[in-house]
Amino acid sequence: MKLFAGLSAFSITPADASGHVDTGALARLLERISAAGADSIGLLGSTGGYAFLSRHERQRAVEAAMECVGGKIPVIVGVGALTTDEAQALARDARKAGANGLLLAPMSYTPLTEEEVFQHTSAVAAAGELPLCIYNNPSTTRFTFTDDLIVRLASVPNVAAVKMPLPAEGDFKGELARLRSRTPDGFRIGYSGDWGAADAMLAGCDAWYSVIAGLLPSEAVALTRAAQAGNAPETERLDQAFQPLWSLFKEFGSFRVMYAIADVLGLCGAVPPRPILPLPPADMPRVKDALDRILI
Repeated sequence: MKLFAGLSAFSITPADASGHVDTGALARLLERISAAGADSIGLLGSTGGYAFLSRHERQRAVEAAMECVGGKIPVIVGVGALTTDEAQALARDARKAGANGLLLAPMSYTPLTEEEVFQHTSAVAAAGELPLCIYNNPSTTRFTFTDDLIVRLASVPNVAAVKMPLPAEGDFKGELARLRSRTPDGFRIGYSGDWGAADAMLAGCDAWYSVIAGLLPSEAVALTRAAQAGNAPETERLDQAFQPLWSLFKEFGSFRVMYAIADVLGLCGAVPPRPILPLPPADMPRVKDALDRILI
C-alpha cells in the first residue's frame, strides 16, 4: 500500500448550497482517480473543502468513499477542526469507516503556539490510531511548522509523514536532505503546490499531494511517473502543458479553479461553498483553453 508516497489525488467534495454532500457525484470522481492508477486519494483536504462541512457530512463523504473505492486504493482523510476534541472525533470517524490514513492541519481562529500544535497533533494521532500526515499549509492556516517541530512530531506514535508547502527559494534537495537527516527512516516527506510538483518529484520527494489529480488523474499520473523514472525532459514537457493552468491556480486559487474545471468537463454541477464565489464567467474560456493544452 502506497500511503504518503507517489501521487495522492485530492478531490473536490460536491455538495449543494446547504452543505449536503452529493455522495453519488463524489463516488464518480473517486472512481476516476482509482481507475487512472493514482497511488492514493486525499479526501476532505483543502481541495475537498473540509472546513466548510459539518461532522455529519464529513462522515457521509468518508463512508461513501470507502464504499466505492475502499480496498482498491488507499484513502487519506483530512480531519482538521478548530478544537482538538472535534479533530479527535473526526479521526475516530475516519478509522471506523475504514480510512487508511489521516491528514491534519492546525486550524485555528487564534494563532497557535508550537506547543499547542504539538499537543493537538499528538492527541489526534493517538485518537485516530492510523498513520497520520502533518499538513504544513501556512498560506491557509497561518501557521508554519518549523524543522524542530516536524522533527519532534516525527517521533510521536502514528505520525508518519509531512505534507510541505513549496520552499521559498525552490531548494527541494536542500530541504529534503535537511529534514531526512533529522527524521526517522521511513518518515515520508511530500509536497503540495502543483506548479512545483515536477521539481519536487525530480528532487526525490516521497509524494506529490496533487490538487489537479482530483479531476485530471490520468494526466497527473503521467507527470508523476515520468518524474519518478528520472526522465527530466519528459517531465518538463508534461509540466509545460500544465503552465496555463498553474497560472490560473496562482491567480484565482486552486479551490475556485477546480470547480470551474469540473463544470467545463461536465463531471459534476457543484459550486464552491459560500462565501467562496465561482470563477467569473469571463474567465471560463481561459480554463477551457488551459484544459485543451493538457488533456490526453
